[in-house]
Amino acid sequence: MKNNSKIKTLEPPGGILIWIVIFVELMTFGIALIFFLLNGKENQSLYHASALQLNKSLAFVNTIVLLTSGYTMAEAIRFLKKSMMNKFKMYTLSTILLGVLFIVIKFIEYYTKFQHNISFNSNSFFSYYFMLTGFHLLHVIFGLVLLSYFYFSYNKKNEDIEATAAFWHMCDLIWLLIFPVIYLIF
Repeated sequence: MKNNSKIKTLEPPGGILIWIVIFVELMTFGIALIFFLLNGKENQSLYHASALQLNKSLAFVNTIVLLTSGYTMAEAIRFLKKSMMNKFKMYTLSTILLGVLFIVIKFIEYYTKFQHNISFNSNSFFSYYFMLTGFHLLHVIFGLVLLSYFYFSYNKKNEDIEATAAFWHMCDLIWLLIFPVIYLIF
């Protein structure tokens, strides 16, 4: 007797490829943060003095902004799965606007650093600071490009938007690692 039934495989939301990307990105940021901490342990006074020059309030507001955008992204997917397209678009637009707000706040933070002649080359603390927050910022911008595409030309491919949502949540998670390590430890 021949069994013609198909074996159903379990795939994560968005497909396996996005989860491989997320794993690699988390490992990359994680390794960089570990090196930041190790370097900071060797240069505690420099790292402490440098950390005092950061605007923890803006960073905290950006943390709230990204966490809220994670919520709105999750809601967008929830409404998409219910085929409630108006709510999907509303929550996707909310996520986009929160992402733009994150960028504006980050640029204000960078601008104040440049006004005080603080740059990537100032010292090792600021090299890590600009590298980590700048690389994260590029991820947020890339996520916004993807979200904007789905907002303006959604084509019913749930897997694609779910991959984008997973990428967006990865950006949230990476910021939740960056924020305490860079802004609060030293």
